Amino acid sequence: MEVSTAQKVADPALSTERPLLQIRQEVVDCRRCPRLVHYREDVARKKRKEFVDWDYWGRPVPGFGDPNASLMIVGLAPAAHGGNRTGRVFTGDRSGDFLYNALYKTGFANQPLSKNRDDGLTLNGVYVTAAVKCAPPDNKPTAEETTNCSGYLAAEIDCLARLEEILCLGKFAFDNVMRTLRSKYNLERIATRFGHGRVIRLGEHIPLIICSYHPSPRNTQTGKLTEKMFLAVLRRTKMLHKNRSE
Repeated sequence: MEVSTAQKVADPALSTERPLLQIRQEVVDCRRCPRLVHYREDVARKKRKEFVDWDYWGRPVPGFGDPNASLMIVGLAPAAHGGNRTGRVFTGDRSGDFLYNALYKTGFANQPLSKNRDDGLTLNGVYVTAAVKCAPPDNKPTAEETTNCSGYLAAEIDCLARLEEILCLGKFAFDNVMRTLRSKYNLERIATRFGHGRVIRLGEHIPLIICSYHPSPRNTQTGKLTEKMFLAVLRRTKMLHKNRSE
């Protein structure tokens, strides 16, 4: 059962990072999108049978991880009964189980499971977030809702001073990251496309873009994304970082 219901949430890993803490609180307080506000709060009231004893988060879900991260991992949005329940991105659903287990196996996380935001999980060199911070109906945010959230992703990128790589989980995350970086670095619109395992270099001093299929059950249960495939992407990301640092 969830044990923390405080309105003001301070991630211990970010306790000395005021800019990220400020962004976290701005995300948590956001009510810009009426449809998403209604949906996330309705889900939190009705709950799912197996989580009836939980105190659902029911608010936007901020990013989580190492404030000194060199790697940012970006997903689509919180799951209705995952992050929207637990209050931490990729926590409490099968996509998160897959992701954090892989991060543990590659040395980016201190434990393989992520069940609630007070479970002791810490990330090493990684910051995990989503392009859209609220759980959307049918996992499909509108273009307007996506635009409303884009400033938060841009602010997170700005706050990670050591950021060198961004791993995009799925085409939606990829499109939003590319849009954000084009705006931030005033890049011309260049021909780029998503593809699992693809690495995109946009220029010197701009984070390297790495692509992976999203670790959703639809992908992992059908074999479109296997653990072996995803571990290979994470290990290649580590190697790319090492090569860029030398």
